[in-house]
Amino acid sequence: MTEARMLPILPLRDIVVFPHQPVPLFVGREKSVRALEEAMKSTEREILLATQKNKDDDDPGQSDIYDVGVVAAILQLLRLPDGTVKVLVEGRGRAGIVRFLDESEWFAGEVALVVEDAAPSAEVEALSRAVIDQFEAYVKLNKKVPPEALAALSAIENPGELADRVASHLNVKIAEKQELLEVFSVSKRLEKVFALMEGEISVMQTEKKIRSRVKRQMEKTQREYYLNEQMKAIQRELGEQDAERDELAELEKRIKRTRLSKEARVKANAELKKLRSMSPMSAESTVVRNYLDWLLSIPWGKAKSKPIDLEKAESILENDHYGLE
Repeated sequence: MTEARMLPILPLRDIVVFPHQPVPLFVGREKSVRALEEAMKSTEREILLATQKNKDDDDPGQSDIYDVGVVAAILQLLRLPDGTVKVLVEGRGRAGIVRFLDESEWFAGEVALVVEDAAPSAEVEALSRAVIDQFEAYVKLNKKVPPEALAALSAIENPGELADRVASHLNVKIAEKQELLEVFSVSKRLEKVFALMEGEISVMQTEKKIRSRVKRQMEKTQREYYLNEQMKAIQRELGEQDAERDELAELEKRIKRTRLSKEARVKANAELKKLRSMSPMSAESTVVRNYLDWLLSIPWGKAKSKPIDLEKAESILENDHYGLE
């Protein structure tokens, strides 16, 4: 670590800022705003960003803040009408809090920067390549990470910065990100980032399988419902057609059973053939049905034979009608 120096401290809720990472923050707590104001008075405009252990704690004490944070430069500060402050900061390097200073209006402390081992090695080079390859697979599964993040990694030559950039995009718990921040060895940090990505990829692949399975099940259910409705419609249609066929078959039987005359049988069969080719809903089919019903209701062959008396018939007709002669 470098020699300690005094810096204002800004406690962060639910976020861990890594070096080389520009981050916009909204600050509303009075002590935090005072810390920013104090940092703006210095030439470097630097402040220590340290995550608090409990994000729901509105007034954390010194023991409620992690000892390792990031020294960041304030790039832009904007006061909003509601009293909050929007500030754009960029992490510059890891730092540890040596001790807190007794400042009542804001947090401050003696802070020492962490000096990382910059010596390249074959192991670090191999880990860097593995992390980049793994991050490519991670980006394909996690749509929240922009594709540009992957393209930006290829331009990073510093393995430590590479690990921090990847770590900032991981969707892991705050405690796990804080652990990454507290890993000062570059090779161990790359290993931990790789392991976290591997775990996240495994989880996301499982989620993807579950989503696909649920989707297939929903599609199957919808398909079954659609087919069942189709089947019901077909059955209804078949039922109507069966009823129609049954009715025509009954008419055919009646024609065969009835002792029709030769001419009447020819006419009945012709009308039945015509009826088969008609739509059962047409008006003409109703007329043909009624005709066949009437034709078959006549007592063919059942009338009693009576002697024919032409003189009597002539007398009856003459009495009922005029001018027949």
